[in-house]
Amino acid sequence: MSNIILCPGQGAQTVSMGKLWCDASEAARSIFEQADEALGDSLGAPLSTLCFDGPADTLNRTDVSQPAIYTASVACFAGWLDAENMTKNELNMIATAGLSLGEYTALHLAGAFSFVDGLKLVALRGKAMQEAAEAADSSMVALIGADEESANAVCDKARENDILVAANFNAPGQVVISGSAAACDRAETIASEMKLRATRLSVAGAFHSPFMKPAAVELAEALAATPIETLSCTVMSNVTAKPHEADSDSIRQRLVDQLTSPVRWAACCEYLVQNNEEGTQFHELAPGKTLGGMMRRIHKPTKVQGHNEPIAVS
Repeated sequence: MSNIILCPGQGAQTVSMGKLWCDASEAARSIFEQADEALGDSLGAPLSTLCFDGPADTLNRTDVSQPAIYTASVACFAGWLDAENMTKNELNMIATAGLSLGEYTALHLAGAFSFVDGLKLVALRGKAMQEAAEAADSSMVALIGADEESANAVCDKARENDILVAANFNAPGQVVISGSAAACDRAETIASEMKLRATRLSVAGAFHSPFMKPAAVELAEALAATPIETLSCTVMSNVTAKPHEADSDSIRQRLVDQLTSPVRWAACCEYLVQNNEEGTQFHELAPGKTLGGMMRRIHKPTKVQGHNEPIAVS
């Protein structure tokens, strides 16, 4: 059987994530140990402590949640293979895809870079995005019931002289817009007038918008110094909603572009469904079950097997 792996992004974090995998699997535990050694106390405490014990307000910070989710996802993958007594080669993994931050997990699983190299990139990315967010009064708004056309219409009407753009096309009827706080205020009113439900998100700032340009510059420098190896399977790009090209410089550029471009997750999933044979199994790594829920809206017949925690064996 062919398998496709889906990797969660920021927002999936929760206190205790990865702990059951760590307790159940030496392979998963090794991933957390590598993360603790690589990051030390740079986040204020060992990463495993923050994942397992919180506190939630620290774990929810962008600079903490991004390396935490990446580590929990990779540990889940390692623990899952360990539980199945299976090597990665035996898995027949034909594609990976990750939501925003999750694209780094997807690239690591496909052999683009080592776990630790990916962790360092993700930690820098999270820190740079946190700093960029704190430098401006900005926010994000979820538009329920919107499509790309109506989301862009809200942005056009609410933008005025501020920044406001579509940032995430997560699933049919689920679009997130991103920009200055004042423009987001106006967007909530305009969305209501257009019979859309608008919900302000609890985020550090306007991700996937021009406000992230300073973070993109930092990330580009780090990526330039990171070796990118040949991919072992298809990996979807959030920016293009198509597979990454084989060229390492193209992969680097798509990751930089991702910070200021909309995430086209729904289109990524549609591509994978349409371009793979019936019977291909989709899997969602820990933490959480968000991507399985999105898939039910994107393509209901496609089932996603979750791996948020180990399956208990009686």
